[in-house]
Amino acid sequence: MSPAKRKTTQSPALHAADSHDLLRVHGARVNNLKDVSIEIPKRRLTVFTGVSGSGKSSLVFSTIAAESQRMINETYSAFVQGFMPTLARPEVDVLEGLTTAIIVDQQRMGADPRSTVGTATDANAMLRILFSRLGKPHIGPPSAYSFNTASVRASGAITVERGAKKTVKATFNRTGGMCTRCEGRGTVSDIDLTQLYDDSKSLAEGAFTIPGWKSDSQWTVGLYAQSGFLDPQKPIRRFTKKEMQDFLYGEPTKVKVNGVNLTYEGLIPKIQKSFLSKDKEGMQPHIRAFVERAVTFTTCPECDGTRLSEGARSSKIKRISIADACAMEIRDLAEWIRGLDEPSVAPLLTALQHTLDSFVEIGLGYLALDRPSGTLSGGEAQRVKMIRHLGSSLTDVTYVFDEPTIGLHPHDIQRMNNLLLRLRDKGNTVLVVEHKPEAIAIADHVVDLGPGAGTAGGAVCFEGTIEGLRASGTVTGRHLDDRATLKETVRKSTGALEIRDATRHNLQGVDVDIPLGVLCVVTGVAGSGKSSLVHGSVPASAGVVSVDQAPIRGSRRSNPATYTGLLDPIRKAFAKANGVKPALFSANSEGACPNCNGAGVIYTDLAMMAGVETTCEDCEGKRFQASVLEYTLGGRDISEVLAMSVTEAEEFFGAGEAHTPAAHRILDRLADVGLGYLSLGQPLTTLSGGERQRLKLATHMADKGGVYILDEPTTGLHLADVEQLLGLLDRLVDSGKSVIVIEHHQAVMAHADWIIDLGPGAGHDGGKIVFEGTPADLVADRSTLTGEHLADYVGA
Repeated sequence: MSPAKRKTTQSPALHAADSHDLLRVHGARVNNLKDVSIEIPKRRLTVFTGVSGSGKSSLVFSTIAAESQRMINETYSAFVQGFMPTLARPEVDVLEGLTTAIIVDQQRMGADPRSTVGTATDANAMLRILFSRLGKPHIGPPSAYSFNTASVRASGAITVERGAKKTVKATFNRTGGMCTRCEGRGTVSDIDLTQLYDDSKSLAEGAFTIPGWKSDSQWTVGLYAQSGFLDPQKPIRRFTKKEMQDFLYGEPTKVKVNGVNLTYEGLIPKIQKSFLSKDKEGMQPHIRAFVERAVTFTTCPECDGTRLSEGARSSKIKRISIADACAMEIRDLAEWIRGLDEPSVAPLLTALQHTLDSFVEIGLGYLALDRPSGTLSGGEAQRVKMIRHLGSSLTDVTYVFDEPTIGLHPHDIQRMNNLLLRLRDKGNTVLVVEHKPEAIAIADHVVDLGPGAGTAGGAVCFEGTIEGLRASGTVTGRHLDDRATLKETVRKSTGALEIRDATRHNLQGVDVDIPLGVLCVVTGVAGSGKSSLVHGSVPASAGVVSVDQAPIRGSRRSNPATYTGLLDPIRKAFAKANGVKPALFSANSEGACPNCNGAGVIYTDLAMMAGVETTCEDCEGKRFQASVLEYTLGGRDISEVLAMSVTEAEEFFGAGEAHTPAAHRILDRLADVGLGYLSLGQPLTTLSGGERQRLKLATHMADKGGVYILDEPTTGLHLADVEQLLGLLDRLVDSGKSVIVIEHHQAVMAHADWIIDLGPGAGHDGGKIVFEGTPADLVADRSTLTGEHLADYVGA
């Protein structure tokens, strides 16, 4: 065909395959969604907005992303599915046009002591291979450079059952890189014995001061008293050297206590197994407080905190060991890798280079690979998870992000926006749940959910463009252009917390006086040293109540009533009114329905198929025995009380027959943080990130302390909720408390009495105080990145 002829040929009608350019959801009813039906354009950036608890995550994560993941899992064989998490089909009538979903959520990375930035991103795995190929002297395979792998040596006879059985002698050894002293943790623990027992008492007199060790327990106290190794009547300080050795460090030995075979072992190894091997953040508050009192962690003297054995540290490439490489800032390590010219490992160097460059590109070049993953902030953890998706060749994928701007300074948000737009421009569908106006502004399509939270939400209030949202009159539309103004007058400080020569992490000998009796905001770009300064340097003796970003852990049996301690006064009030035991009014104790054990549902496990939950027929999902529901307080039974919202319960327990001051105080705090719509018995697993953060804040407001430290309290908060938070912070300060807030939100900065700005950059470019003063002075100065962005925000 000639060129001329080709030009005149009409292009064919639209191909059938090109018509699938919408993602359709019809009749979504997950959590609080009310038969939601929407159409989302593919290969565009769609932002989902709405107040915290309006149903954004239910629609995006629990419906669209969950169904995509479930259908992908179904493509694997039943054998493989048996090893994968089982997912039930979400409650939705129709889901059309789904593509493969890649989810980057808000879940914090595990705080396992062995997990680091390097192990969480495959960078360590590639470095280990590199050193095993190029390191001099050569000490072994990649496992020889792994601090999670112990060296093993074994020899003996093994029986080979193949044809005629025969016994052969075999030896086995594996070289690991784990430091034997600290077992790859980098720190060794030293236990303060005075926190474990009172040595002036005998075991029989209750010498132990360990939480949960009751004197009538044969598993703990009884085991030591009746083991035969120790005299239970003798004060501990009068034990002989042999008794003290058995008491503290005794080897595991079988003993019989009250006719039961138990294993006796020394107190120190028992404490290490029962308390120190667990994640501290997952412990109950009183257990965590005990561990923090009783255990001090110091850098391992043998490996100097590198976690690696001497052999692994001795093997080097160009005078750099793997420990040195992991301790470098990632941007410096990327430069070092770029300087290695070794054709034999060229593909490995290319892949490693790409991973390290992705860190730098996403604004995390200031991290080091040996940074424990549990110490990352929420925003850092989320960006670390994004590393593997940067530069991916996949297209026509749905990327799902949950507030990708959390923990980001306004200066860094532009970089995140560019990344989201790049993913879209490669032909992907990008779905983002977001509250920040700067991130909403780049959307091609906006879906606003609401109008309220909880049962008052779950409906689509607006679909369309940003301009349409502004004119729509929805809560988000009305607040989109909100700008907090600078205070005309600021409070005067009543004292100061002195910090001198702070050098934690990247802090460069910082001296600062944090004013007391005012609202003080600590700000700066991500990685500038804010958390290191406040959490690491403020003395604990100052009566500090710290509300950090650690997630609330809870099963479907946990709810706001159990988490806040509200259920205790409620149970006692019911027990007193009816003359029975309080335990009857707990679905986790004696009052539980015997058929479902207080869960309210019967769960049927179907192996590799999704498990099935059916409402319990005996209690009809109320979780309690029928006899318990006959007891009432103020005309309501316990299941009806747990079904109340915080606002209803506040009125119910505030006056009349059900008047319970202890319960009313807790409910007041929940209402103060904007959780009036939550029902008392709603499982914690169904709460959004913002709701969990505020639930935690409400709980800590009861703590006795004069100084409150809040770490990014606006995380997960809608623009309208930020106003309520500012009001709460003002009430705290006006009641005589000192409030220190680590924050990036300009509304909180503008509302501050005093600002401490760290920088000028991140990592070794940060760690200095670049400004101290009032917000008005910072705006007038414009001398720092924060000053420039705050001035733009308030329109100065």
